[in-house]
Amino acid sequence: MSGDAFKFRFRMRVITDGAVTILALLATLLVVAPLVAIFSYLVFKGASSLNLAFFTQMPKPPGEVGGGMANAILGSAILLAVASVIGVPLGIGGGIYLAEFGRGTKLANAVRFTADVLNGVPSIVMGLAIYSLIVVPQKHFSALSGGVALGIMMIPTVCRTSEEMLLMVPYAVREAAMGIGVPNWRSVLSITVRTASPGIITGCMLAFARVAGETAPLIFTALGNQFWSASLNQPIAALPLQIYVYAISPYDDWHRLAWGGALVLIALIVLAVSLVRYVTSRGVLKGAS
Repeated sequence: MSGDAFKFRFRMRVITDGAVTILALLATLLVVAPLVAIFSYLVFKGASSLNLAFFTQMPKPPGEVGGGMANAILGSAILLAVASVIGVPLGIGGGIYLAEFGRGTKLANAVRFTADVLNGVPSIVMGLAIYSLIVVPQKHFSALSGGVALGIMMIPTVCRTSEEMLLMVPYAVREAAMGIGVPNWRSVLSITVRTASPGIITGCMLAFARVAGETAPLIFTALGNQFWSASLNQPIAALPLQIYVYAISPYDDWHRLAWGGALVLIALIVLAVSLVRYVTSRGVLKGAS
């Protein structure tokens, strides 16, 4: 190959590499830009509503200025706690079965298919289903029914993510454990799951973030509450519900509080996900590698 031909090919490779790098950066900006724009707009519209009263006071009656969303923040925490207690163990258990004990079986294929279908079910349909199964027999709305609806919505995401993370663990790790006489169930729980724990935790946080802002299923289950309530057997307030009520109201002050509630909701989700990722990266929850 002549020197001129070599220089030409080298230049073409440099140009191609630069062009692809620029395209990759543009694609990254296109993905990040909407998130930055939405968050910036939320800060612009909602930051003025955030004060001590917002986090400590109850909603004011219609037409009165001031008040806060303390009961809604507490209600969202309770609903998400109930949902996590239901969704995380069942989702991780399903993922362990699919990846470790049910490979290739008809039951595993059925579970996997069901999880994929459930993951695409609209949230309002889930709310209607829980309304028929829990609210109607009990004859009243409740925080428990809202938590159940959100928990069921978490299961497919946690299940499929856990399965994929467990399948990424090298089979040599399992063989090494069985080679020293460790029972299969102990190997799965103590070695395989621990190794895949960062990915599993990330999947749990994705599911948590998905359901944290859901409004439609809560309308049919938790209903909402203008007063303090921490009972699982009574209607309960939640940030998404409160934001929805305030956003469609005719009062400017409620609109302002709705923007503040949206900002707080997004900030709490980002904080929770970032905290878990930070703890994982520091090794506190990091699996063996």
